[in-house]
Amino acid sequence: MSVTSLRSKVRDVADFPKKGILFKDITPVLRDPAAFREVIALLAKAVKKSKADLVAGIESRGFLFGAPVATKLGIGFVPIRKKGKLPWRTKRVRCTLEYGQDVLEIHADAVKRGQKVAIVDDLLATGGTAQAAAKLVRLIGGKVVLQAFVIELGFLNGRKKLAKCDMSSVLKF
Repeated sequence: MSVTSLRSKVRDVADFPKKGILFKDITPVLRDPAAFREVIALLAKAVKKSKADLVAGIESRGFLFGAPVATKLGIGFVPIRKKGKLPWRTKRVRCTLEYGQDVLEIHADAVKRGQKVAIVDDLLATGGTAQAAAKLVRLIGGKVVLQAFVIELGFLNGRKKLAKCDMSSVLKF
């Protein structure tokens, strides 16, 4: 499946989650097995090239892509979740989102010192969430070797906040 075909599977939703936002909806990609497989394959190719030891997925849509990538590559998966959702000791950081602020957490023992981590998420917009996820991985001793996204909204310049590691995006808008 070509990138053009994948791009056609992303649905635009006007005024969601608030007026003036044009939301890029990936649920049609998830519904189409061939499209979903292709996205996983493209993300996995980038993660494999990075030589990551682990994949970290950002709640919640990052789980949908990160876990299958980790499984495909035979490496571990680490969830990065919103405050209060992880059952063990955590480290946390505050992040600025496109629509406000939030707190992200990771288990304090999720990554061993020096392990290489690829962070996977569905969307790079302003970069606040991805930046916070990278900070968490580094806080517990990991090395972020890649940030990989299904969609990158280039006009929001989120890439500029993530200059400390390699990046990969399947689709750019």
